[in-house]
Parts: sequence; structure tokens; C-alpha cells
Amino acid sequence: MQPFEDTFRAIGNSEAVQSATVTGDVSGRIIATNLTPNAQVMQRDVLVQLDARAASLSLQTAQSELEQADATVARYERLQKSGNLTVTDVTISEARLTQRLAEAAVAQAKLALEDLTIRAPISGKIGLGDVKVGDFLTANTPIVTIDNASALLVEFELPERSVAFLSLGREVTLGTPSLTGRFFKGEIASFDSRIDAVTRSVTVKARVENPDGILWPGMTFTARLSNLSDPLLVVPTTAITWSRDGASIWFEEDGKAQSIPVTILHRRDENVWLDVDFPAGTMIITEGAHKLRAGSQISDANAAPQQSDREPT
Repeated sequence: MQPFEDTFRAIGNSEAVQSATVTGDVSGRIIATNLTPNAQVMQRDVLVQLDARAASLSLQTAQSELEQADATVARYERLQKSGNLTVTDVTISEARLTQRLAEAAVAQAKLALEDLTIRAPISGKIGLGDVKVGDFLTANTPIVTIDNASALLVEFELPERSVAFLSLGREVTLGTPSLTGRFFKGEIASFDSRIDAVTRSVTVKARVENPDGILWPGMTFTARLSNLSDPLLVVPTTAITWSRDGASIWFEEDGKAQSIPVTILHRRDENVWLDVDFPAGTMIITEGAHKLRAGSQISDANAAPQQSDREPT
């Protein structure tokens, strides 16, 4: 009785657990940058500053109009409370509408000014960028990449027969040719919900922690997923006989040969693992079983020869 270790191996590519390509929402002239390659930045750190003079003036204009609208509403409300009949409800309603429009204009101007300051969307390490002070940056133009490589996700393909062993958090052993001889423990973070119709495989992503930063996004990894079954009956392949009813094995019972049908679960080298209700320790016939018939007399080929009762001469 031995367990069967089923091992799946695959090649996969890695990516940072978080990554982003920084772009600008608006166009403008670059007046300052903070894009040192491989530098660590925190979320919301300023990366690029665009010329904000026009936007600052627009904000000042909007704030002045809001102040005027606030003053108008306040004056109309005082007049109405004092009993001035020239200030009607319609007049106050129109003044308050102008006030709300002015408030929206200020908010819009602040947003336009904020868009001219391009910040890091995530914390991580900056990649290479080719923008510099003085360049005119157009909207949606890629500026630089940021990778949070505190952990990596390794994506690989496993055959269809592996789906029974897939579960979130299951351990995966990972290795990379960039660090020969070293292995890393990962765990399954996600896997697809269907089998690919062409490759008959399933896509799996494993997460591996990278606190020291020695693993880089884009590295190639070998992934190994192992599953150890419960102990199963193991016999040599020569013990299997075949008939129209399928596979069977022969065994010894009270000095006679008997057969029992079996289901072959696994094959490896010269052994097969079987699904059969059979007690361990039973004598199995491993050679010449195809010559047997049920009830045939058999003997143990390894038994010690019987000694004769006759006196030696």
C-alpha cells in the first residue's frame, strides 16, 4: 500500500501584484519631474508638474465670482428680512442659483488645476520614462510605469486533469533560471472557471511574496504542484491481466488461484496503482498469470524446499 504523488509542472511568466502606467488627463507643458528610475515612491507622490498658470487664473476668477454671488445673496436676504418689498422670492431664488453655479465653477477650476499635477496612483518602484522638463505632454500619453513588487503573480497553464487539485491557497513550488538552485513557496491566488477549448488546459495564478525584492516582474518561473493521494494498492504491471471484462489481478487463496477485477488509477515506471478493495499482505501472482484458470493449484516459488524424512546414506 503506497500513496501516489501526482506532480504537475509548467512554465509561467510573472507580474507585479500591483502595476500602473501613469498618464495625464490633460495636456500641458512640463515644468518639473520626479521620475528617477528604480526610485521608490508612495501613493499620491508628485511625479510630473505641468504649467498651471492659466488654471490658477481661472480658479481666481471663479472664486471672485463666487464671492460676489455670496454677497448678493446675503444682501437680498437682509433686505427681505427688513421688509423691503423690492426683493421678491423670485429675485432671491435667481441669486441663489447664480451662487450654486459659481460654487460649481470653483470646484471645476480646482479640479482642472489638480489635473495639472500628476501623482503616483500606487506605491512602488518607478520604471524608465522618457519625458523631461520642457516637453509638451498630451492627454493620455504614457509617462512611466510603477510596479509594486512586494509580491508577484506567476501565471501558468496546467492540464485538464489537474482541476481536481486546484484550490485557493494551495502551495506551489516556484523556481526561476535567474536564481538557479533557489526555490520559493507560493500559493494559488486564482484560477480560471473554464477549460481552454484548444489547449485543454486551465490558467492558474500563484502569488509569491517578495519582501527582499530579489524577484522582478517579468521573470520566467517553473511552477510545480504536487498532490499525494491516500495509500493505494500497488502491484507490478506484470500482475495485470486483460479480458473482455477489463483489467484484473490474480491472487493466492488456500493454495488456489483466484482473480478479482480492478480499476487502474495511475501508472509509473513498472508499477500501477489500483482501486480495489483488497487486504494488504495478500500474495499476488506477478508472472505467468495469463496462463491461469480459476481454482488452479499454485505454490510459492520462494518457499523453502521440504526436507526428506529419509536418513542420509
